[in-house]
Amino acid sequence: MGTTPLAPGANVAALRKARGWSQARLAKQAVVSVSLLSKVEVGDRALTPAVATALGRAMGLSMAEVLGRAPVARDAETLLAELRSAMRDYDLPGRQPVEEDRITAGLAAAGRCRDGVDVASLLKLLPGLLRDATTHAHTANTAESWAALAEVYSTTYWLAARHRWMDLAELAVARQWWAVEQKPNPLAEAIAIRDRAGTYLNFGDCETGLVLIDRAIAAAQASLDGTERDVAVGILNLRGMTLAGRLEDKRDAVREAGRHIRSALAASEHLAVDLDLHGLTFGPQNTLTHRLATNVDLGKPREALKLTDNLAAALEGLPATRVAPTHINVARAQLDVGDRDGALENLGIAWSAAPQMARIHPMGQEVFRVLAALHRRSNPQLLKLSKLSGIAL
Repeated sequence: MGTTPLAPGANVAALRKARGWSQARLAKQAVVSVSLLSKVEVGDRALTPAVATALGRAMGLSMAEVLGRAPVARDAETLLAELRSAMRDYDLPGRQPVEEDRITAGLAAAGRCRDGVDVASLLKLLPGLLRDATTHAHTANTAESWAALAEVYSTTYWLAARHRWMDLAELAVARQWWAVEQKPNPLAEAIAIRDRAGTYLNFGDCETGLVLIDRAIAAAQASLDGTERDVAVGILNLRGMTLAGRLEDKRDAVREAGRHIRSALAASEHLAVDLDLHGLTFGPQNTLTHRLATNVDLGKPREALKLTDNLAAALEGLPATRVAPTHINVARAQLDVGDRDGALENLGIAWSAAPQMARIHPMGQEVFRVLAALHRRSNPQLLKLSKLSGIAL
């Protein structure tokens, strides 16, 4: 699988040395300073998505490859092989019919695993659920059954993208789109485009991802109405603001991010609470978490921190998939403004909310590396996070 136990910044050093390149050569080709590259490699500065993209282009790698694929436990290799096999058999339904209730229960179980960031249990569940959903969709041949199959592929994409298994992620979104094409379903199509744009995000091609998002927003506005329209337009704009925040040209980034933020806010105003549809959450709360993250990506940590006055209330009821990354983004913003203690506290909250994320979240790993370099190594909180993340002090 080509996985690495290294944190992203350390992985950059390993990739550079494997090519026999000096820091000066890589920095020149990536158009970053040698000082910044040196600090990233030793853990004095966090490797941001923008810098990872620039370094990847210089080395002919995707951003995901620079960040490093998350390690796979030995007992997970068999499950991954089973999942790949089920994806290959996308047009080969089983001989025995599968009842709709079984698919509904399976999707609910997968949703609980995803929301709780229980990636180990999710990987165990997905191969069988995918085969069941495939059989049911071919047999029932309804818009609902194909949408259910697409949702399984969407969850597969989520799992693969979190681990930076980008070959598997790309295959999942291709199968997801194939499923939604079988019967017209504008909401499922919007979700599929949102996931496909995510692969461009992970490869560092934010410009193309934004083209897909804008096209999908126009389609959703024309084909949907009411709550479904708000949700579709909303989740697409959330992806849009993330893509925009990582554009190389910062003026373009600020302009495009602002456009998607305004559109997401307008859609969220029609919803009193966040809604969970097909494994995705949209509403006022999730819009706030994305605004916070986008401000951090734009290099505006103080603007991001202005959104955290009552963070516990703002995150109440959201799944761990949103709570943990938000606290990681807060920690990154605090690190940028020099609040080391606050950053360490929020990193601890993030990893308590989603322990399994500690081993696979690149920015969480990077913030930890920087804090370990800045704090005394005997700090008990650092020791606790070291055990959670698997990163030695």
